[in-house]
Amino acid sequence: MKRRVKITGIGPVTPAGVGRDAFWRGILEPVSRVRELKSLAKYGSGDFVAAEVADPLFDAMVAEMKLGKQPRHTQFAVVGAELAARDAGVSLGELRELNPLVIAGASLMDFGVMNRIMDRIVRKGPDTGLPSAVFCASVSAISGAIAECIGGATQTMALQSACCSGLDAIGHAAQRIASGEIDIAVCGGTEAPLYHHPMLELRMAGLAPVSAEWPERMCRPFDLWRTTGVIGEGACLFLLESDDSPRPARAYVDGYAYATDPAEKPVGGLVEAIRLALANASRRRSEIDCINAWGPGHKLVDRAEAQVLHEVFGESLKGIPVASIKGAVGNPLGAAGAMQVGAAALGLADGMIPPTVNWQYPDPDCPLNLSSQFRAIDHQVALVNSHGLSGTNACLVLSK
Repeated sequence: MKRRVKITGIGPVTPAGVGRDAFWRGILEPVSRVRELKSLAKYGSGDFVAAEVADPLFDAMVAEMKLGKQPRHTQFAVVGAELAARDAGVSLGELRELNPLVIAGASLMDFGVMNRIMDRIVRKGPDTGLPSAVFCASVSAISGAIAECIGGATQTMALQSACCSGLDAIGHAAQRIASGEIDIAVCGGTEAPLYHHPMLELRMAGLAPVSAEWPERMCRPFDLWRTTGVIGEGACLFLLESDDSPRPARAYVDGYAYATDPAEKPVGGLVEAIRLALANASRRRSEIDCINAWGPGHKLVDRAEAQVLHEVFGESLKGIPVASIKGAVGNPLGAAGAMQVGAAALGLADGMIPPTVNWQYPDPDCPLNLSSQFRAIDHQVALVNSHGLSGTNACLVLSK
């Protein structure tokens, strides 16, 4: 019989706020944090917009933890892990004797490191490259940096499953705890993509806006006038434990599953991921009280997800509150699903559902129970959806 898994600590590092309380206050506000990304103007490649992490607490913790030389995706993750531990009433160092699993997910290597080295090589020649970049910029280095802060015996793992990476990390950690293999895990997602590369390529691929006009309105999940969505950055890390630990639960992880899209049906794999996650949680569809949707604000992806939800839930979907947090924080790729889990877990605890920021004009192709304002609705079970453009899908079922 599998053990029950609880979230005992939440460590958000997001454009809406850093730390549990600041993030929760920020994500309940009907405010977009998307702004013009002026740091890229020097490249002469046109305008860029994004949702950045700009918080004095983050900067202070980077200094306090001596992370100044680490890549930005690792800084986000280590600060998030420490915040999650503190939220549970401990520190990373105090986990040393518990042999924790550390599993972090990201969609991309840290392009900040790679951009700096490429610029340097162009200016000064190929002999000025840095071999260390191969190691520090990788996704696998993130978990290693967290483990180094913990010290002692740890198990580390890296996950790179496109935009599902952070949610997959949480799901895999929860499965290891449920099976009895481990008792405690530090897990979640992080991403730092706000550099000339890959932002230029993301824009060329139609995944980021082509202008910076009215940036705070650019990301409009499920809205009739949505276009591409907007890229964000940040992290959200968690402390997961078995239910017999002494620390109180923020929420419970009841089920998790992942599935791949069939070639002929983009986002179609989300149907199977939802079905399997519900089965893993021993839950019926009728028990889902709230859906934290992927909803990146992309014309095609939002419509496909809405169709999937209707296929799974049928007419009962009208009565299920749905929210996307992307209008507030953009789409931080591999960190997005983890941020959604943070919002869903806090929503269960407080009986609140975040707003879908910038949702104003209902789209007949997305007939969902949405609101541009937060809703005070007591709910017991939440579904969190995640989707990656490589055809990955992952879902988590949380309960109060």
